[in-house]
Amino acid sequence: MNTRLENTVVRIAFDAMGGYNAPQAVVKAAARASLEHSFHCVLVGDGSQLDPLLQNETHNPEKLSIHHAAGVISLGSRPDQALGGVGDTSIERAAALLGSDQVDALVTAGNAGVATLAIKRHVPMLQGIRRAAIAAVIPTPRRRGAKKDPFCLLLDVGASVHTEAEDLSSFAVMGAAYARCISENPRPTVALLSVSREADVGPDWVVRAHRLLAGRAVDEHFEFIGNIEGHQLLSGEADVVVCDGFTGNITVRLLEGMADAAVDIAKAAYEKKLSWRLGLSMLSGGLEQLRRLTDWEQYGGAPLLGFQKPVLVTHSGSGERALVNAARVAARAVREGLVAQIQGKLG
Repeated sequence: MNTRLENTVVRIAFDAMGGYNAPQAVVKAAARASLEHSFHCVLVGDGSQLDPLLQNETHNPEKLSIHHAAGVISLGSRPDQALGGVGDTSIERAAALLGSDQVDALVTAGNAGVATLAIKRHVPMLQGIRRAAIAAVIPTPRRRGAKKDPFCLLLDVGASVHTEAEDLSSFAVMGAAYARCISENPRPTVALLSVSREADVGPDWVVRAHRLLAGRAVDEHFEFIGNIEGHQLLSGEADVVVCDGFTGNITVRLLEGMADAAVDIAKAAYEKKLSWRLGLSMLSGGLEQLRRLTDWEQYGGAPLLGFQKPVLVTHSGSGERALVNAARVAARAVREGLVAQIQGKLG
């Protein structure tokens, strides 16, 4: 069955009150996206704040609307306490719009745990999936797929802290489907993140997940290559790397600071000695390339996989550029029929 919807105008809900730069950056992003023929944007949040901001932005009023929701959830809130019985928050209303088919996809820079819980209340999970997963892009030197994307996928990075072997196996299927859809990688390689390359070394759920995935070694949709250790993550050996959300979140937070740390160290060395200064001048192009590779804004957001609708979770510090790129990725997921592809591979 052909699930592609190439010419469809995709309806994107923006959680207008989510993120450190909300609502200003979200309004700017939605306004910019509304000027692209392929979007209809819905800003979900406090209309009394959104409307004045929107009037100052060039936008297409026929392709941008405001859906009022008075409540705001802080980034540090616990998911169970933040939502409680209150439904009048920007992320809860956006999730409700998604679940009722009033929009096709959702973009949020808010609290990822709160977003996951809100979406779970309103959007059914895919058949056979028990836990959702957030898939982050990890820059690597290796290019992959028809698009030559310079990254691998790491999931989960925070949607599900506690996972079983069956969940990790499902994450592998979902991650591979996403790599095929977005990077146009026909048969992605999949690995488990562990403390050893040995199949029988590591936590029980990882050992059992290895057995499950090894049993799918002849799967035509991806190639399982076994375990990889943390220091091999950046090599690009695997296109999709699977782990529990606790491990994944720590890993991605560590990697986020690597480029800035490298530049800071280089600056300190530059000021120390003339010989170091000359050497670093020769390396300046490489450092700039490293910064570009690790610029998370160019990748947009991380897909929240496992639900029957596309959701993109962006960095809490996202600005206009990252949010627009996230909307573009979400729109592509809709047009390429990502959810149907994942469900088809789950059986």
